[in-house]
This record gives sequence, C-alpha cells and structure tokens, in this order.
Amino acid sequence: MTTIVEGRHLTREFPMPAGPVVALRDVSIEINPGAYVAVTGPSGCGKSTLLHLLGCVDAPTDGSLLFEGRDVARLTDSERSRIRLTRIGFVFQRFFLMPMLSAWENVELPQAEIGIRPADRRARTRELLEYVDLIDRGHHRPSQLSGGEMQRVAIARALANRPALLLADEPTGELDEDTGEQVADLFDRVHADGTAIVVVTHNPVLATRAERRLMMKRGTVVHS
Repeated sequence: MTTIVEGRHLTREFPMPAGPVVALRDVSIEINPGAYVAVTGPSGCGKSTLLHLLGCVDAPTDGSLLFEGRDVARLTDSERSRIRLTRIGFVFQRFFLMPMLSAWENVELPQAEIGIRPADRRARTRELLEYVDLIDRGHHRPSQLSGGEMQRVAIARALANRPALLLADEPTGELDEDTGEQVADLFDRVHADGTAIVVVTHNPVLATRAERRLMMKRGTVVHS
C-alpha cells in the first residue's frame, strides 16, 4: 500500500515582530489510501496549519513532506499546483464557491483547469451533482442556495478531478446541527467509495464518524 501523504517531524513557525510563533511542532503523520482521520483540538492548536501542509498549500519550516512518495520540497510550483488540482480535494468552512458561477459551473471549473474535454466535464459534473442530490439546483448561483446546499456543491467540486485525498477544514462550522449531520453522512459515503479523508473539526458528531482521531494541543499531537 502506497502512503498518500507522509509528514516527518513537521514544524511550522511564523515570523512575528516579537519573535517566531510555532504553530506546529515535530508532528509526524501518515495518511494511507482509504483512511478517514479527524483532527480535533482547541482553536489555535495547529489543526489548520497541519491541513495546509498536508494539502501542499504551505511548506514546513522544518521536517519533510512526501506526497505519493515524492518529496514536496523538491517539486516546482507548477508540480505542487498540479498535485492540488488532480490529487487533493479541498472543502472549507465558508464554502469559497465562485459567486458569479452556477453550482454546475463551480463543479466544472477545476476540470476545465486541467484540460478535461467539454463533453467529459459535462458528464462528470452531472454525475457529481446527482451524487450530492443537487442536480435540480445546478443552474443556481451560491446566493440562491442554502448553506447545506453550498457545502454539498463544494464537496462535489472537491471530488471533480477524482482526488486520492479529501481535506476538509471545519466543513460543518457554518451549518446547523441537522444540516451538519447530512454533510457528515455525505462524507461517510465519500469515504465508503474509496477516497481518503482528513477532516479538521470541532463537531463531535463528525469526529466520531472517522476511523482514526488525532487530538492536538499547542501545535503537537497529544492523542491518536
């Protein structure tokens, strides 16, 4: 089994006028195909920083990160961008859908960015909107959708290029309890279909759905 992403002794410091702030300290982690990991802990403990490193959005100050066996530090910017587009899907607390695009166009966009043919994009977009039960809302813009619908569109967009790894940062944080549970059900389905998931969450309902739970405090993993 090939590990999707492996971090070894990851540390991330941010320079500040009063001295560097250590957001992550000596964290080692492996995410294998089909994993479902919840990362929990108080605000400011390093959860989102860890997610950004795993997603090749940020780079560690110290330590190493391998993505599918490749040392991320040795990759060019375009190679890292390609990984983010084709191998990783991202879901955020505030959705970050393109407001001037319809739900359909939001799901189609990442496919267009990697050169998928129009006919194939249309087929994949239809498949995904049906998957998240929003095919009848495909031509609505985000402002015309509920919070739960926007998050389901965001999940469909994250899956558009068939990623090996789905990273979610507080995906139920803007949703009410019932809608959050619906999104948790959808993550269960995504996981059952074979996509590895790492979710940062304060939501205990979502966290208990994961097969593995990492608890963080002050930039380190204190329990797993």
